[in-house]
Amino acid sequence: MSYNKEDRQMFDAKCGDCGTDCQVPFQPKEDRPVYCRECFQNHRPAPRNRDRFGGGRFGRRDDRPRQMHDAKCGDCGNDCQVPFQPKEDRPVYCRECFQNHR
Repeated sequence: MSYNKEDRQMFDAKCGDCGTDCQVPFQPKEDRPVYCRECFQNHRPAPRNRDRFGGGRFGRRDDRPRQMHDAKCGDCGNDCQVPFQPKEDRPVYCRECFQNHR
């Protein structure tokens, strides 16, 4: 079954900012404002930080320091630290050797 935008039911509404008549793809509620396409851009939430360490899809939820565990690299044998509890039956790799196993 395919989905067509044309098949979507639209509802008449009045923009809560500029007062323009518009249509929206949901049933408006009396206790919440509805915005036209242009005014909606002004009410969108700010994008979340998606940098490597601060957020994104699998980002950390708090600012506590991450617990690190001592380990020995399975390739070069150097001591290293990893952010998880190593298991006896699985090798652990240092930062440099890990790049070779990706």
